[in-house]
Amino acid sequence: MADNVASLFRGTAAHSPSMAALARESDGVGPIDFCIPCNPYFPTPGMFDELAGRLREIITYYPSSADTITAELCALLQLPPSCVAMGNGSTELITWIDHLLVRESLAIPVPTFGRWTDQPMETGKRVDMFPLMESNGFALDPAQYIEFIRARGTRVAVICNPNNPDGGFLSRRAVVNFMDQLQDLDLIVIDESFLEFADAESDPSVVEEAVLRPNVIVLRSLGKNFGLHGIRFGYLVANPALAGKIRSMLPKWNLNSFAETVVFMLKEHGAEYMESLHLVRRDRLDMARQLSALPGLTVYPSQGNFLFVRLPVGAEGTVVRDRLLSEHRILVRECGNKIGSSSRFLRLVVRPETDVRRLVSGMEQVLYGSRRGAAVPELGTGTSYSSGTAAVDRLISETNGVGMPLAAQAAAMPSLPPAQTWPGPAPAQAPTGMPGLVPAPAPAAAMMPPQQQPAARMPAPAPQQQPMPAVAQMPNVAQMPGVAQMQPAPQMQPAPQMQPAAQMMPQAPPMSAVAQMAQMAQAAQAHAQRQQAPIPAVAQAPSPAAQAQARSMQPPPQAPAMPAMAPAPAAGLGQTGMPGLRNRGLTAAQVRGRTEPEPTPAPQPTGWPAAGAMYNQVG
Repeated sequence: MADNVASLFRGTAAHSPSMAALARESDGVGPIDFCIPCNPYFPTPGMFDELAGRLREIITYYPSSADTITAELCALLQLPPSCVAMGNGSTELITWIDHLLVRESLAIPVPTFGRWTDQPMETGKRVDMFPLMESNGFALDPAQYIEFIRARGTRVAVICNPNNPDGGFLSRRAVVNFMDQLQDLDLIVIDESFLEFADAESDPSVVEEAVLRPNVIVLRSLGKNFGLHGIRFGYLVANPALAGKIRSMLPKWNLNSFAETVVFMLKEHGAEYMESLHLVRRDRLDMARQLSALPGLTVYPSQGNFLFVRLPVGAEGTVVRDRLLSEHRILVRECGNKIGSSSRFLRLVVRPETDVRRLVSGMEQVLYGSRRGAAVPELGTGTSYSSGTAAVDRLISETNGVGMPLAAQAAAMPSLPPAQTWPGPAPAQAPTGMPGLVPAPAPAAAMMPPQQQPAARMPAPAPQQQPMPAVAQMPNVAQMPGVAQMQPAPQMQPAPQMQPAAQMMPQAPPMSAVAQMAQMAQAAQAHAQRQQAPIPAVAQAPSPAAQAQARSMQPPPQAPAMPAMAPAPAAGLGQTGMPGLRNRGLTAAQVRGRTEPEPTPAPQPTGWPAAGAMYNQVG
């Protein structure tokens, strides 16, 4: 199988090869699956036995019409059939939404599920991709997304909640506000394919809102929640006009007999289904804890049944994926072919603890095993892995946050120690107007701390041709970083108008120009008598020798560069990249992305929940 792994993945575009293809390459035995986001606890073994016993009947005869199967599902979920359309998987519904309701343009945050970017482009639509920033943990800011949609003039907007592959989550209130702000759009789609695995709040779905609005569709998945991707069934909820338009285009028998059999079985297995969701949420917490213990691995908070992880510096995702599969028979989702992501990221499906232990062991061997074959290079003496967003960290530290290389003389200056950061939060990234592009960084002045805004900048050197005394051409020593702590001679009193600027300057670590500043201070003392009162430039012209000496001591005539900055960490981020975690492991609230206390679990359900209330049964 090792020889054919790479070719299998190269031929799958934005997706992974099927389990059937992988099994054919490995004598009929597939790997442990951390790639396909199924529910490992549902259907129950008893339900599989029942399906197996009815296999001959299921595959021999036609299914009932889609209307019959949809009516049964709506009775189960307490939804009006006129507001529901069932499809052969959510991708069939995405296809019809694109053909019937997307006229010219569609906006979608990236990275996300590939069909939301690929399907409209295949039919010639403009896809406006709003980048989710790694430096912000891939969290979606609805206000910035709305600004992006307005700036681009997009007519259809999509939100995946939770998002695939990062598991990012928006509260119900935030989603409803998003829909309120964009009532004039042709269409808003809220893809809730993974929402049943969320537990950040008790009632996160906006299904009830969609039924009452003229331009909203909520997309739901059954294969992901029920662990039955192979059956290919999902549904959408919208007002009767929108749902009817989609339903009228679907084939009469677009749902197969397996889908019909499962839908009619569900009413007797509601309690088992809700328990399966509880087990997945528990495993998500435990899996995040185990993975976050791996050096250099960043685990992002997730509300889906998967975790988005960033590999340590030096590890390449395709190499890690192929070696896990060929050496340990573990299948993972490398996200280099997802727009807005890179090969540094993996999506790992939540699985039971025994499988997670095998995954962690395999990743340890691939990433850090024998150093000759390790995916992560040997560490230098005294160094350790950074668990922040390393690519962004390096960009900011190497470019002073302005997104371009420093001048040679500024690059030679030492950076601040890693433990020091500028006061205040990291500057926000503004969305770009171009699809799929990372927003341009803020100007250097905007990246500076408040104390170093332009009002407190060092005075620029005077032009050399001006007949000023050498001491008058030098910057005030008391205002220079790294020299402000020096005590000036009694005769050297700064001008009264310069005092506020000197007080505003923060104390910075010594810089490589300190020696030059000391020499400049000595030269200043030589002219102390002339400094006590302002002297016109023409009153005392310096000698040519003094001018030459002053020019040799002055810095180059360019804007002074800021010291290299380490990015300010997000509030509560520890070395794992997850909120509040340093060396003590994760809490349930942190993995779920919660900021409020954990809710008290409700009693176990006794029957199948309604569509709008299926989330508050099990905590």
